[in-house]
Amino acid sequence: MFKLVDERVNQLLKHGDRGLLNKRLIGVEKESLRVSPEGGISQLAHPASLGSALTNPYITTDYSEALLEFITPPSEHIESVLEFLRDSQAYVYQKLQNSEILWATSMPCVVAGDKSIPIADYGSSNAGQMKSIYRLGLGNRYGRVMQVIAGVHFNYSLPEDFWPVYKDILQDTEHSLIDFQSDQYFVMLRNLQRYGWLIPYLFGASPAVCKSFLGGAETNLQDFDENTYYEPYATSLRMGDIGYQNNKENESGIKACYENLDEYVKTLQCAIETPYEEYEKIGVKVDGKYRQLNANLLQIENEYYSTVRPKQILQGNEKPIMALKKRGVQYVELRSLDVNAFDPLGINETQLRFIEVFMLFCLLADSDQIDFSEREEIDKNEIDVAHKGRDPLLKLSRNSSPVLLKDWAKDLLNGMQAVSDLLDQDKNTTPYRDALNLQMEKVLHADLTPSARMLEEMRETKEGFYYFAKRMSQKHNQYFTKLKLSKEKEMFFDKAATESIAKQKNIEAADTKSLDDYLADYFKQR
Repeated sequence: MFKLVDERVNQLLKHGDRGLLNKRLIGVEKESLRVSPEGGISQLAHPASLGSALTNPYITTDYSEALLEFITPPSEHIESVLEFLRDSQAYVYQKLQNSEILWATSMPCVVAGDKSIPIADYGSSNAGQMKSIYRLGLGNRYGRVMQVIAGVHFNYSLPEDFWPVYKDILQDTEHSLIDFQSDQYFVMLRNLQRYGWLIPYLFGASPAVCKSFLGGAETNLQDFDENTYYEPYATSLRMGDIGYQNNKENESGIKACYENLDEYVKTLQCAIETPYEEYEKIGVKVDGKYRQLNANLLQIENEYYSTVRPKQILQGNEKPIMALKKRGVQYVELRSLDVNAFDPLGINETQLRFIEVFMLFCLLADSDQIDFSEREEIDKNEIDVAHKGRDPLLKLSRNSSPVLLKDWAKDLLNGMQAVSDLLDQDKNTTPYRDALNLQMEKVLHADLTPSARMLEEMRETKEGFYYFAKRMSQKHNQYFTKLKLSKEKEMFFDKAATESIAKQKNIEAADTKSLDDYLADYFKQR
């Protein structure tokens, strides 16, 4: 079924440079809520000892002041990524106050409505205020509760030396190298969407949720106990229709196009510039205070919900789509990973190795354009797997024809074998093939998936979601508090925190424009 993948792997092997892929870069971003001993979202400010959330490159916040985000630098070594993620979390545990813990799951702890969720504060600079206003806008548009769902993002880029070789293999003489690279990343992006349902099936770890999350709203979810909703075959409710989504662009006929970089930029630019009546009712600046950055379909590109994103490193106060337009795609971000409740780091080596195989497979496989009917198919498959992915009778839609999830998953994993062998070629062991084989076991035996394990453990211990998640959080707390960071690593994170505070002060001191002018100039970028 995936002969083209095998052919391209063989051509890469024939190239002779066995280390061609060794310099690819991997990074991880992991979110985690700070939770009070009473079980609610922390109301304390981001710990000052962690530095500035605006400028610390490694430890920051996402939507809420209480939603920490750990960012690893790009690395050629998976072991280094996990080591950095471990050390940064251990460092934070040293700085937490008032017996707070980090929540071990994607779905949040007890939520006392929107008012219990403090929006992240990034200081008084124009850049800092813009970040906070954007988050305020998200809260006004979708509710704050949806914004405190945590996840793990996987960032992946191929080495510079790979692209001329691959361009030669594909016999592409029409495009510049930078255009070829961007086009091929869009090949990857389209396939990641097509086959992306595989990620929540294999790694989904949110089959249940605290009833407080829904705040009394009607739901089709079932009662697990008096405090917990669930679905018997769910894998990732985070990725389902109770998670954060923005569907207004569907109503207005605007959808990000993944045909190529130009079309992607054009459709997102359109969404950023198209007013939406419901958001106009919220107001933008009311009584001198901003409620959102604008009343358009999207305030900024990051608001667009997608399981994958093309990325380019920003320069200064650059809009993400302008960075892509000027310099092309530098890496791809996969955003559909739940926090792994069974691992203190939130993700493990086996997962990272499989995801790398999956990403490379999606690049090497054939990738037609996604038309309207396939877009609907992709969205439905994602929702079906999120809510009932472990149902042995579940059929997904493949090229408009029904297919059992298990059969399609087996086809995909068999198609990845050549890729895993390519990545294992310079090693004395077979970590990539082993990671792939472990995922095949999950396809054959759904009870091995994290979502099934989680529900089974909840039944065995007679715990609802909250008590299960709290117990796992405390277990991870013990793991991290026992870790002893070396003096060098402690000094590294201390230095990053100190430098970030100084950098924020410099940004604030350098502001010469009013916030209104700053925002106007930002959105004028072309």
